Amino acid sequence: MLKAINNGERYQLTSPTAMPQSASFLWNKKMMIQVNCRGYAVAQFMQPEPAKYAYAPNLEAKTFMQPEQPYYAHHPGRFFYIKDEETGEIFSAPYEPVRSQLNNFSFNAGKSDISWHIAALGIEVELCLSLPVDDVVELWELKIKNGGAQPRKLSIYPYFPVGYMSWMNQSGDYSQTAGGIIASCVTPYQKVADYFKNKDFKDKTFFLHETAPAAWEVNQKNFEGEGGLHNPNAIQQETLGCGNALYETPTAVLQYRRELAAQEQQTFRFIFGPAFDESEAIALRNKYLSAEGFAKAKSEYQTYITSGKGCLQINTPDPELNNFVNHWLPRQVFYHGDVNRLTTDPQTRNYIQDNMGMSYIKPNITRQAFLHALSQQEESGAMPDGILLLEGAELKYINQIPHTDHCVWLPVCMQAYLDETNDYALLDEIVPYASGEKRETVEQHMHHAMRWLLQARDERGLSFIAQGDWCDPMNMVGYKGKGVSGWLSVATAYALNLWADVCEQRQQNSCANEFRQGAKDINAAVNKHIWDGEWFGRGITDDGVLFGTSKDKEGRIFLNPQSWAILGGAADEQKIPCLLDAVEQQLETPYGVMMLAPAFTAMRDDVGRVTQKFPGSAENGSVYNHAAVFYIFSLLSIGESERAYKLLRQMLPGPDEADLLQRGQLPVFIPNYYRGAYYQHPRTAGRSSQLFNTGTVSWVYRCLIEGVFGLKGSPQGLVVQPQLPVAWQTAEAVREFRGATFNVSYRKSSDIKEMEIQLNESVISGNTISDITAGATYQLTVLLPATH
Repeated sequence: MLKAINNGERYQLTSPTAMPQSASFLWNKKMMIQVNCRGYAVAQFMQPEPAKYAYAPNLEAKTFMQPEQPYYAHHPGRFFYIKDEETGEIFSAPYEPVRSQLNNFSFNAGKSDISWHIAALGIEVELCLSLPVDDVVELWELKIKNGGAQPRKLSIYPYFPVGYMSWMNQSGDYSQTAGGIIASCVTPYQKVADYFKNKDFKDKTFFLHETAPAAWEVNQKNFEGEGGLHNPNAIQQETLGCGNALYETPTAVLQYRRELAAQEQQTFRFIFGPAFDESEAIALRNKYLSAEGFAKAKSEYQTYITSGKGCLQINTPDPELNNFVNHWLPRQVFYHGDVNRLTTDPQTRNYIQDNMGMSYIKPNITRQAFLHALSQQEESGAMPDGILLLEGAELKYINQIPHTDHCVWLPVCMQAYLDETNDYALLDEIVPYASGEKRETVEQHMHHAMRWLLQARDERGLSFIAQGDWCDPMNMVGYKGKGVSGWLSVATAYALNLWADVCEQRQQNSCANEFRQGAKDINAAVNKHIWDGEWFGRGITDDGVLFGTSKDKEGRIFLNPQSWAILGGAADEQKIPCLLDAVEQQLETPYGVMMLAPAFTAMRDDVGRVTQKFPGSAENGSVYNHAAVFYIFSLLSIGESERAYKLLRQMLPGPDEADLLQRGQLPVFIPNYYRGAYYQHPRTAGRSSQLFNTGTVSWVYRCLIEGVFGLKGSPQGLVVQPQLPVAWQTAEAVREFRGATFNVSYRKSSDIKEMEIQLNESVISGNTISDITAGATYQLTVLLPATH
């Protein structure tokens, strides 16, 4: 059903029905498209805010594919009908919307393209979708072959629905000049000021061909008629009606009538996307719509994707993990850091964490991101809820709601960058504040952020939550100004300790003492007011109610406070075993560790809208991978390597077929979440959200590089401290670090009791490789005591 091909660079799914929502995605600097195996697609582009050129309903702010929803309600698809003109039989590729029996089906998710191979009625169809690097345009190639011994008469109908784009003005027609269909709309607006924002929008959607068709249809109702998508009325006729759409829902359908000799193959190419006017569409046609144009664009795009290949290649006894780490994980990390989730105002926590991952791929981007983020800091030290990336951008949606955690992420992610690059010169860069009137060093900005965290506490010494912390929808714990966050308190302690380490590195001992004492004070307050006897509570409401404790029937234990209490030091040697056991007993599932349990089943109005989400979805008790990876990171910090690896591995679907079917997702990205509420709703537990926008992946990459394979940077050099799973007796890794290449071989041996490291065949003392020369290649052999 599913197998890795091309050494793991592609995954091939051979059933359109076993995992019907399984999908892959492509992106470039200006757009993104996610397509599932059956042909449903959702695309978005920047102009400069996120926009659509084909209607896709109910888009979430965080991503543009509505999780777990059937696409056919508004069919934003990319479909190709094939009709035998002699028998009248039809089928469709990739699978929708005819859903006829196919003789062969394969969906191939590649790193730089998505393709299908379909066979039915003796006809073979190959489809390929690719993107260019810089333009907003889909490149579609169709190859159709008569696989039989007799000639065939066929009609071929590419069908690209444009959908309902505007209540003000929409239409469409075929353009001989452009060579295809041009649909037009006017972006709806009410305010006069919006006209001036909208007037330069790309409000035309084009579907252009390389080869002229026999006929076309631009009116969706006329095309589908009473037959609907399954058997459109227009296809039942000899030729399409060449109609237009006049304030009617436009679509793009072409008809090719072909006689194919036995074994004959023909190729068709199309481009689909938005344009300001017809001349822009024609320019894109001239640039791309040819065999040479497609080949050039595909080559350039492959180079672009390869530029984000990452710093770690592995060879372990787990081939699926190898494929994911070598090909797919750095790709997902690169997407997040390179285009910032295709938004103009990413949440501050997302922007910083996504760019943390770029420390391991393109660290200069991380450096620029820190400087940019700090330039929007208030002089008080407070960070905004979102980072504006473009002039004229505005904070929208969740970024208009006050959250209190954003300063925490600065030292957490700064540590990863400094460890990877040793670029302490960053701390001496001069950066303005949001007011533009004052400029200070990055180091001073960081001091102010830490002092803001220290002052944003109540009389008990716990951190205020306002209308949310890392958990966006926990919006009613502190909206009256009194509620506090147990998680943010222990996370603040962790941030303070991390920054104290940096201060000590720079011999600023008074600052280090200030921040370390602040962390101790917070941890003492957490242990006094938040510890529930077996685990840490989640917070205290405006009305003074501690929640996330054993007395709660729903939401009795939350994962994040346990993870960060370990990291921040609130959990001591006596408490750690208790909370680990509590997490294992109450939160772990076959699909990973849940964010909270039991899931809320009704609104709790002193906690907030998180309790209104469906039990086991999103933040309400799902296996929310971002929270799960914090826990994994904390486990690695205390040497709980076997627990950490088990949970890390559960983030990937499969390789067991039953697991793949339950999750319904290809192992080409880590999703935002898998359904939780394992004991409440076992039928849907483990189902993937299919959302690939997630802060998880930077942390997963960090856990693997620095934790599992133990190849972590420090001011002194490369620290080698692996935490390999017990079952692995050998492993290999290639680590790119500060311009050098380390070929690392791990081997377990019963002949040693302590780790031994050989550098270029010479045993070294300690576990740090110093004096690293950029451009050099080093051979590392790491001998580890045998484990059972």
